Amino acid sequence: QVQLVESGGGLVQAGGSLRLSCAASGRTFNLYGMAWFRQAPGKEREFVAAISWSDSSSDYVDSVKGRFTIYRDRTKNTVYLQMNSLKPADTAVYCCAARTGGLSYEYWGQGTQVTVSS
Repeated sequence: QVQLVESGGGLVQAGGSLRLSCAASGRTFNLYGMAWFRQAPGKEREFVAAISWSDSSSDYVDSVKGRFTIYRDRTKNTVYLQMNSLKPADTAVYCCAARTGGLSYEYWGQGTQVTVSS
């Protein structure tokens, strides 16, 4: 089992920045990749960014490219999401997820609220 705990959400004005953190514990030696997803009120959950645990290669949804950066610290078993130039459309609950192999994310955090005011 892998446990995930997010932190760093909050309220920020449009154009501002936030950094989310997701700390993994448990069977972290099995980690293959981690990702951030978000869900806005009344909308489906959306993929935001993902990172390979081994080589740090990353992927982003088009709407955040150039504004968000995902990175990880293997010594702390933590993945981060640096969010710059935030927009009201980025308002959502952000959850981190982890996978130990294959394509599906098996483990999920509780989520952290990000609210961007205009």
